[in-house]
Amino acid sequence: MTRATVIIPTLRRPESLDRAARSLLALLDPHAVERLVVVDNDPQATAEATTRALALEAPFAVVYVHQPQTGIATARNTGLAHAADARFIAFLDDDEIASANWLQALLDVQKHYDADVVFGPIEGIAPDARAGIRPVVETFFSRRGPDTDTLLTRTYGCGNSLMKRQTALVGDTPFEVSANQTGGEDDILFARLEKHGARFAWAAQAWVQEQAPSHRANLAYLLQRAYARGQGPSQTAASHRDMAALVRWMAIGAGQFVIFGLGGVGTGMGLTPTGADLMVRSAEGLGKLLWFSSLEPKLYGISELKRRS
Repeated sequence: MTRATVIIPTLRRPESLDRAARSLLALLDPHAVERLVVVDNDPQATAEATTRALALEAPFAVVYVHQPQTGIATARNTGLAHAADARFIAFLDDDEIASANWLQALLDVQKHYDADVVFGPIEGIAPDARAGIRPVVETFFSRRGPDTDTLLTRTYGCGNSLMKRQTALVGDTPFEVSANQTGGEDDILFARLEKHGARFAWAAQAWVQEQAPSHRANLAYLLQRAYARGQGPSQTAASHRDMAALVRWMAIGAGQFVIFGLGGVGTGMGLTPTGADLMVRSAEGLGKLLWFSSLEPKLYGISELKRRS
């Protein structure tokens, strides 16, 4: 039987972590989980009690790891260090809830396509969002792809993914630690894998649900995240020293910023779903234009820890 080690990095979200981890207990075949590695990225080790309690109930091994050096890339790399013998690694974020067939769907697609990385769909929910923009928030936190399993010519984020350990996660620090405070460590990894001919696939039935907490379920946060997301393509082109691609992405970004920005202003900005959606698209365009590392918003690691404190 093919199994995978599941890694959940977490930062001061014990209730959310509990939901995510317990969704693995509810899998149709929980034995598909080789082990669960919980990486507690809080210096105060706030996830330890939750993880220890879960270990008493789980039908698979549960490994608790405390990594006090705050940063999303460091947390992911720490989890991998405790799964060196694993053949497959699945990443589940601590705000995600796996569906009953989640892991098996990822494993089946990996086997069928011999993929290095497999992604699955995400259903975003935002119960705390203002009613007027809730559809925009939920769409932003969702991930949509093909209706059927298939090979991909693009990549997505690390949350809800399965990777082949020997080909996709090479070395001690496959996730770039320079992205600890900004995120995007997965984009850097996938761009490197794509450059070396890795195979990416889509598992249409590997659903997870992602719940946006109240501090993220608002337009201000969406604009920050969209801006950071927009920086990705331009930064990738710059890192590859592909000036033609960089100029192209910056030109696209300038157009998006102006066209969607004007449209957002004309449709009530953040007061209507249409206006909010256009403002988010405009912010993403601005990110493509202003891609410089000095302008990256700090949304993870130390800044997130300070916000929670």
